[in-house]
Amino acid sequence: MAAPWTGALLLLLAAQAAPRASAAQDEEVPAEWVLLHVVQGQVGAGNYSYLRLNHEGRIVLAMRSLRGDADLYVSDSTLHPSFDDYELQAATCGPDVVLVPAHFQRPVGIGVYGHPSHQDSEFEMKVYLDRSAQRQPFGDAAYPDGADASPAHTYGPEGASQEEESVLWTILISLLKLVLEILF
Repeated sequence: MAAPWTGALLLLLAAQAAPRASAAQDEEVPAEWVLLHVVQGQVGAGNYSYLRLNHEGRIVLAMRSLRGDADLYVSDSTLHPSFDDYELQAATCGPDVVLVPAHFQRPVGIGVYGHPSHQDSEFEMKVYLDRSAQRQPFGDAAYPDGADASPAHTYGPEGASQEEESVLWTILISLLKLVLEILF
């Protein structure tokens, strides 16, 4: 008698779990972000795939590795950024997100690097326009709540601690690059 109820209960639980699993795959993005492009590609181990960004404004690059591990490097000074020559990067084992400021000179070079730990890496990159940054008469980007989106230079004790923190991060990243270069 319990067997039919158990089967029905399992079927009901499976039916409720299926929509949640598909919803987890859909990324939630802020309403102010407008999807411009979806780019899918493949890159071999230790190689780069290069893309060019011509859109003006504050751009969000959201990349996820479908297979392997692809890393993201962005530059407004070269169309072929690499892990040695870049302005912005996202090199994680999970989803990679880079915010390209509106003041970056166009075209912006995007390099997708296939990490050597995988023979091939397959990626999907979504390109969003962030419309939450509004243009001000003097060119400063500001958010609707009044918070400043651009890095501010303050001349006080807070500014000094932020500068010291930035120097520490630079040193830490340099040491990590050195260790990774020695290991690989």
